[in-house]
Amino acid sequence: MDDRGNTIAGWVLFGGIAALGLSIVTGEYFHAERPEKMGYVVEGVEAEEGAGPAVAEKPIEFYLASASPEKGAEVFKKCAACHTDAKGGANGVGPNLYGTVGAAHGHVAGFPYSDALKGKPGAWDWANLNAWLTSPKAYAPGTKMTFAGLSKPEDRANVIAYLNSTSDSPLPMPAAPAEAPAAAPAAGTSAAPSTPEGGASTVQTEAQAAKSPKGNIAGEAAPATSGTSAQEK
Repeated sequence: MDDRGNTIAGWVLFGGIAALGLSIVTGEYFHAERPEKMGYVVEGVEAEEGAGPAVAEKPIEFYLASASPEKGAEVFKKCAACHTDAKGGANGVGPNLYGTVGAAHGHVAGFPYSDALKGKPGAWDWANLNAWLTSPKAYAPGTKMTFAGLSKPEDRANVIAYLNSTSDSPLPMPAAPAEAPAAAPAAGTSAAPSTPEGGASTVQTEAQAAKSPKGNIAGEAAPATSGTSAQEK
């Protein structure tokens, strides 16, 4: 029995060693290099969002022309932790925002604005509100405002439209600016030479070229198509 058990154990050990060796050999034989570019392109499938170049924003008036105060009220919920928007509402971490659109910077009496914002000239017009909502820190470096901003111009336009509605005298919403005309061809650019119908250019035969004393090709390197000097050579 002991000899039989040893034999079985030996075969099992041999089989394990053989399997391990076989896996190592096949792994080396079928080894695949990492491709320089992972994945493959499927024709007709658009790239994922964000993969292409960023599209330049249009003026905020373009988005304001179709802005929705109702959608702006939903986006404004992000601001409600620091601001109130009701008439006569108390200041919070930030000032009450009722009647802000069109008002001067720092217009809420008694609120401790940062020097960066108090020293900012101008009023809260469409462009300034858009710049502020895009990035408060970029608009007024040193501001106490910790909000990072709204990246989507549609969200900013909707919030501005909503804030404009929270006023005793809402301002008329601006119309969308006219689209810029397409660029004209540069001056001095000539049209491409036309070719005969069918797209083929006219080529003279040797007999046709010989009828012209000067040929249709000029220059020292041009072959002679008429005369006797070239023929005598």
